[in-house]
Amino acid sequence: MELSVNSDQVSNERKTAMDEQNQKDVVLYDGQCNFCRSQIAILRRLDGRDRLEFVSLHRPDVVILYPNLTFEQLMKEMWLITPQGSQFGGAYAVRYLTRRLPMLWPVTPLMHIPFSMPLWCFLYRQVARFRYKIAGKDCDEGGTCSLHR
Repeated sequence: MELSVNSDQVSNERKTAMDEQNQKDVVLYDGQCNFCRSQIAILRRLDGRDRLEFVSLHRPDVVILYPNLTFEQLMKEMWLITPQGSQFGGAYAVRYLTRRLPMLWPVTPLMHIPFSMPLWCFLYRQVARFRYKIAGKDCDEGGTCSLHR
């Protein structure tokens, strides 16, 4: 009995496997916020294996790519979307990143102290709330600058 193998089928299976390996977690952040951009620059340096894709929430295609996240949600906190579709916002996204990026592993036990998430969420919300006052906001395309209130 002869076994026939379709080379196109093998090629497609190999391509699918490679695509699954190359999928990245997506980090949605406020690209008009200087503080946020500086934190993303740090994450880029910590992401030694290129596991993350960084996307400004102000890109026009974000509303199409992530229709279940409102503009208000995106402005309130950073969001992380895994290749499998799981979504983490704010402190939960930071907690996820401590497990995902080897350079952040030393912080992982701290973020996983039992019953500590309410504290991390509170701290994250405070920083996010005052992020424009901390480092300012860039001007929009029209040249107008304003502080987020």
